[in-house]
Amino acid sequence: MGARFTNPGVPLKDITRYLDEYLETENTPDYPGSLNGLQVAGPEVVSRFAVAVDASEAVIEAVSGWADLLVVHHGLFWGGLRPLTGPRFRRVRALIEAKTALYSSHLPLDRHPQDGNAALLARRLHLAHLEPFGDYQGRNVGWRGTVRAAERSLGDFRARLSEVVGREVATLPGGPATIASAAVVTGSGASTLDEAAEAGVDVLVTGEAQHHHAIDAAELGVTVLLGGHYETETFGVRRIAEILTDHFGLEGRFVDSPTGL
Repeated sequence: MGARFTNPGVPLKDITRYLDEYLETENTPDYPGSLNGLQVAGPEVVSRFAVAVDASEAVIEAVSGWADLLVVHHGLFWGGLRPLTGPRFRRVRALIEAKTALYSSHLPLDRHPQDGNAALLARRLHLAHLEPFGDYQGRNVGWRGTVRAAERSLGDFRARLSEVVGREVATLPGGPATIASAAVVTGSGASTLDEAAEAGVDVLVTGEAQHHHAIDAAELGVTVLLGGHYETETFGVRRIAEILTDHFGLEGRFVDSPTGL
């Protein structure tokens, strides 16, 4: 394994440029607070990096003194323009004091056709004939496809999802007991229920939902399976770690810090 780590250091600007291009950061619309790309500057040269779902204090502390770069799915600024006080100040201060750069990729990492959260989860669920799904400002953020014959029982498909995400899956019933199609939108994707119903999808796989989505699922005839916001969004950052190591020869690691949601 250690033989893969062949590079003593890579310019930070080369890594961020590579990620921006590979993930199509500039061409992917996103929520205002996402601020995709480099959020906090760091050392000019990166020797080791870490990846995680969230830029939390726990994650930053875990990589302090080890990683020159932290790549996350959820960055620092979801609350919008707010004073740098309390936890927000502590996160930024910890990054600066540790000389760790922070790079964030939200919807670009959700929607990437090969290495995004949704595509990787869809393939782990053995969905075939994948097509774009989950419209956000004209770009898809998820994928839909056909369920393989061996898992067309809703119970079997739910069991497969539970195995893949490593946790118990909650169910909002609405669709048939025997399923033919499913869509995947990781994280908070229950907002695509209407689109799933219009597309004739039997099951929508996502991370979490709001109370009204249970009513919507029943009335629209689409079952929603909730695999956890955090758990459905670990796939992309794990893959980014592999890609950066393969491309640049740098040592990287995934920091697991579940939120319980």
